[in-house]
Amino acid sequence: MELQHPQFPRITMNPDVCTGKPCIRGIRFPVATLLGYLAGGMSHEDLLQDFPFLEKEDILEALAFAALAMDEQFLPLQRIAA
Repeated sequence: MELQHPQFPRITMNPDVCTGKPCIRGIRFPVATLLGYLAGGMSHEDLLQDFPFLEKEDILEALAFAALAMDEQFLPLQRIAA
């Protein structure tokens, strides 16, 4: 059963695909993988060239989805010793 966020139709989750991680349009390309490539320095253009099944809207929606997810998460942080 594939699930879809009402605000982000390009982001899907299916327990049978990538262990239920959020993916791009039901294909086996997790949002976390896309974000990892961006964080590693790949540009949008690089991603679109290296992964021709991706569309610009996929990248933008993955970023918006991640921003919303981070707004809903608590990340434990530690104080930095001075």
